[in-house]
Amino acid sequence: MKNLLFLVHRIPYPPNKGDKIRSYNFLKGLSVHYNIHLAAFIDDPEDWQYIEKLEQITDSSLFVNLNSTVAKIKSLSALITGKPLSLPYYRTNKMQSWVNKTIAEHNIDKVFIYSSVMAQYINKNFQCDVIVDFVDVDSDKWLQYSQKAKWPMNWVYQREARLLLEYESYIAIMSMKSIFVSEEESQLFASLADKAINKVTYVNNGVDIIFFDPFRHFVTPYEAGHKIIVFTGAMDYWANIDAVMWFVDKVFPLIKQSCKDAKFYIVGSNPAKEVQQLVTIDGVEVTGRVDDIRPFLLFSNVVVAPLLIARGIQNKILEAMAMGKKIVATSQAIEGITLDTQEVYVSDDITDFAMQVGTDLLNTQATYCSVSNRDFVTKNYSWSASHTRLVRIIENDFVG
Repeated sequence: MKNLLFLVHRIPYPPNKGDKIRSYNFLKGLSVHYNIHLAAFIDDPEDWQYIEKLEQITDSSLFVNLNSTVAKIKSLSALITGKPLSLPYYRTNKMQSWVNKTIAEHNIDKVFIYSSVMAQYINKNFQCDVIVDFVDVDSDKWLQYSQKAKWPMNWVYQREARLLLEYESYIAIMSMKSIFVSEEESQLFASLADKAINKVTYVNNGVDIIFFDPFRHFVTPYEAGHKIIVFTGAMDYWANIDAVMWFVDKVFPLIKQSCKDAKFYIVGSNPAKEVQQLVTIDGVEVTGRVDDIRPFLLFSNVVVAPLLIARGIQNKILEAMAMGKKIVATSQAIEGITLDTQEVYVSDDITDFAMQVGTDLLNTQATYCSVSNRDFVTKNYSWSASHTRLVRIIENDFVG
C-alpha cells in the first residue's frame, strides 16, 4: 500500500466531539487503503491514554503535548510577524523535524492535512500531493466571533478573520484539493477565495448508525417525573457556551411558564465556569463529561441546538436524528444539512423556539422515536460513502 502522512491539530481519539469524530473516521477509513503516518497534538491530558488505540491502525506516529497557556503566549508573536495567531499556537520544531524525517524515509507522496493550521508543516520543496480538510471556513467563524465581542477582542478577532482567510486562500491554491464538511461550506469558501475555486470540494460527515441505535438497550440517566430538554457538545467551545447561555437566559424561562416540570440538561465535557454556574437556575443541570451520550439523547423529550455561531455540519444534530429524536434548532445550527423531514423544527425567534420546545415536551413521550429523522440520516450521512469519496479525491480520481 502507498504511504500517507496524516497531520491533525488534535489527537483523533476518542471520537466524542465534532472535530475528533470526523478526523477519527477519516483516519480509520484511510487506514484500509494506505500505510498511515500520523502526527497530532494532544491538548487534553486524559487523551494520552488513547495513543495505543491509534497505533493499532497506523504505521508510525508522533504525539506532541500542547500546553494551552504556553501556546497562547507563543501565538502573540504573530502580532509582530503579521501572521494569524492560530499558526504559532500550533508551531513546534519537534513536529517539523518528524514531518521532514517521515517524508524522506517513507517516500511520502500523499499528505492529508486536517485543519489548515497544520499545513504550515508542508513546504513547496516536498514533492507531495497535498489534500487539506479545512472542515469549516474558520476565518468566517472568527468574523462571527468579532461581531459578538467587545473591544479590544473584536479587533483581535477581526484581525484573525482577515489574516486567516489570506492564509486559507494561499493553502488552497498550493494544495491539490481542499475539502469542506458540506457543499454549502465549500461554496462559501470558493466565493471568498475565488482563485482556488477549481480545487474546492466537500466530503460530508457521517454517523455510525449501528452505534447510534435507539433500539438498543439503555438505562435512563434521568429521574422520573420531569420533561427533559437536552443539549450535547463540548462545553469549553465558545459557540456551545454561547448557545446554552442564550437558551437559559432567553428561551428556558418561557418554557418553564407552560411546563413547570421542564429540565434542561447540558451534556458535554469541560464545562466553562459560566456554564457551571447555570446550575443555580431552577431546572438546569450540567453533567460534565459522560461515558455515553446515547441514553441522554434517547430518554430526552426533545433535543435543542440553539447555536447562534456555527459553521458547517453539526454532528450533534445528526447523532440526535440517528437516535430518533425530535429537534428544535436555530437556522445557524442546521446550516449545511438539507432536510427532507418535518421533525426538525427551525426557528431563530425566541418565542417561537420556546413554543415549539414546549409543544414537544407536552405532546411526546421520552421513548418516542422519529423514524423519519433516523431514516434521513441513514440515507444521507453514511461514513462508507464519505470514505469512498475521500479516497477518490486523494487519488485525484474525482471531479466536483
